[in-house]
Amino acid sequence: MRTPLTSAALAAGLLLLAGCGTQTATTPGSRTAVHCVVPDPARDEAAGQGVRITGVTGGGTPECPGSSRNLQVHYEVANDGPQERTYAVVVELRNAAGEVLANVHGTVPDVAPGATVQASVDGSVDGSGTSAASEVTRVRLEQVRRVPAAEAPAAAGPCPASGIRVTADRGDAAMGLRVVGLHLTNCSTKPYTLDGYPAVTPLDEDWKTPSTVTVLHGTGDITTLPDFDAPPRRLTLAPGASATSGLVWRNTVTNGTAVDAPYARVVARPGASPVMLTPELDLGTTGELGVKPWTKDAGRPSPSTPPVSRPSAWKS
Repeated sequence: MRTPLTSAALAAGLLLLAGCGTQTATTPGSRTAVHCVVPDPARDEAAGQGVRITGVTGGGTPECPGSSRNLQVHYEVANDGPQERTYAVVVELRNAAGEVLANVHGTVPDVAPGATVQASVDGSVDGSGTSAASEVTRVRLEQVRRVPAAEAPAAAGPCPASGIRVTADRGDAAMGLRVVGLHLTNCSTKPYTLDGYPAVTPLDEDWKTPSTVTVLHGTGDITTLPDFDAPPRRLTLAPGASATSGLVWRNTVTNGTAVDAPYARVVARPGASPVMLTPELDLGTTGELGVKPWTKDAGRPSPSTPPVSRPSAWKS
């Protein structure tokens, strides 16, 4: 299983469901009524990279005034950087026992420098499509990822000017080995040719390249995966066709400082527009990241290893 998110992402404050009357229990052992708690803005700013939860509407138990099955978690995004950014947010929903019911995702595109944008995510259903609003008592900002708007992955909507969509899946993990798939679709009206490997640059929280990481063509001594170590071949994708590549690494920690690189800048072929993905590279102290050559996509098989438990902000 993959390790939890960074402490900064997990440090954002818990919210008890809003939309309910605010009460406190003053006697030890007395029954505590439902609370409506607003998080500390300064704490959220530090933990959430400019994102903070501002309130919750709906949800709650029948005893909570204003409760409904329509649970909405409201948040704001403040871009303090010098360039336009796109933000991806994961909000965690928990019940009274502290169990995680679901992770819900929100994306706020093209936030201008200095701008603050209001947004919300629907917490009414969990990942299985079952209503969870009546069970949720707490919400938490679980993960925030921000990328330059010009490099944001476009899994849906109009075809990017580059003519291709490049995304990462949530990956597989087993006994410290991680494998994340890269997926490219030719959404243009012209053929698109690939030849070899995508250029992949790991990036840390500040979009800087860790000096201790080596990017390999194939698996090197990381593991043995025949498809990663197959010779690259030139291929041409017709409009609508897809190709896959992938990343492989181990999170082994021995001597030295562990490296976490949540982002990876991917260039599909020389001269292509870069796309910044979030494969959540917990590279440990291994210092190696293997890259698979592009191959035509024959469909995505069921994973042979357990799915990664850590949420990925951008879902393919």
